[in-house]
Amino acid sequence: MSATMRAAVCVRAGGPEVLELRELPVPAVRDGWSLVRVAGAGLNRSELRTRQGHSPTVRFPRVLGIECVGVVVASTDPAVPEGTTVAAVMGEMGRAYDGGYAEYALLPNATLMPVASTLPWDLLAALPETYLTAQGALDALGIERGGRLLIRGGTSSVGMAAAAIAAGYGVETAVTTRQAGKVDALTADHVVLDDGGSLREIWPDGPEYVLDLIGARTAVDSLRLVRRGGTVCVAGSLSGWLIQDFEPIAMIPSGTRLTAFHSETMKGRTDVLQRIVSEVESGVYRPNVDRVFDLEDIVAAHRYMEDDQATGKLVVTLRHE
Repeated sequence: MSATMRAAVCVRAGGPEVLELRELPVPAVRDGWSLVRVAGAGLNRSELRTRQGHSPTVRFPRVLGIECVGVVVASTDPAVPEGTTVAAVMGEMGRAYDGGYAEYALLPNATLMPVASTLPWDLLAALPETYLTAQGALDALGIERGGRLLIRGGTSSVGMAAAAIAAGYGVETAVTTRQAGKVDALTADHVVLDDGGSLREIWPDGPEYVLDLIGARTAVDSLRLVRRGGTVCVAGSLSGWLIQDFEPIAMIPSGTRLTAFHSETMKGRTDVLQRIVSEVESGVYRPNVDRVFDLEDIVAAHRYMEDDQATGKLVVTLRHE
């Protein structure tokens, strides 16, 4: 193993161009942490917002990346020996310490999830954050067979994963997009442009559940759309993190529930991730990977993400010499 590695470093807050490919020392292993040779990393909008400067706790320069998959090459945990295929997600990865945009990542043992997989690296890299978030959000909603589920932000990777998982629950699902050109890429019982009126035509009295992945801009509207007594779960930040002038008593209909899901709660859930991997291998879930980039193309990847061109997941793969 070389003493140095390639890494995409966010040198300051700004546009995609602040991501610079640099040669860095391979991190030294220390107690409680293990070294992973990164094979792939999913891209996430939270990384985009961090790069833009909207994460005040993050100090630059920083190697971003809140998730990755790869192989342990130096372990301090007997439960995850060298040679183990692992996924890692969250746990302040790419924020408090360097993350997955690098050939190697030194990660806390608590974040490592060993998985048995025959999937190619780019497909495996598309799963951890996206599918764990989708599963956790559906759990937070408490969906039950026979219900109706609206997913706002349906062309996002989490939206598409949630629709795939929800199909197995036997719920009637509607997914939305704000872009007419992306309608044909969506699979659900109902696919609509997110203009409010069309949603009322499908379900005049509203769905029992709304998974809102757009977030701040649409959360209050989702509370109006959901059936009285239903549940809205905000689990995305496509439109930002803060709801301006939010008045809970005035804006949450009586009896309706507003909850949220953060993927940090799924950190270390190896059992859930392994089940997801198995479902993908068997063809039950069909992840939508929109595009795979090389690490050298990280600027183009972030520009593609920022321009909202993707329908599904974006992945960066690492080529080791």
